[in-house]
Amino acid sequence: MRAKGVEVTGPCPPDTVFMQCHEGMYDMVVAMYHDQGHIPLKLLGFYDGVNITAGLPFIRTSADHGTAFDIAWTGKAKSESMATSIELAMHIAQE
Repeated sequence: MRAKGVEVTGPCPPDTVFMQCHEGMYDMVVAMYHDQGHIPLKLLGFYDGVNITAGLPFIRTSADHGTAFDIAWTGKAKSESMATSIELAMHIAQE
């Protein structure tokens, strides 16, 4: 990434790096572990978070919450995270 001109920092302590990113010090955080990244993401934006899996031969994004089968077809489900994940996949595909 550095060879492509991307400024990379780290590793950084996870107990502070997410707040630093939220305050604008970083553009993004790459978490080493699933739960390490999802806890702060869900606290800051549960309904619009997006999960990205890198390193696959195809684009994979998904809503950052569960499937919510317990509220399916009740009119309670929120679509923001799904819509955001589709928009992000389209944006990545255009690059």
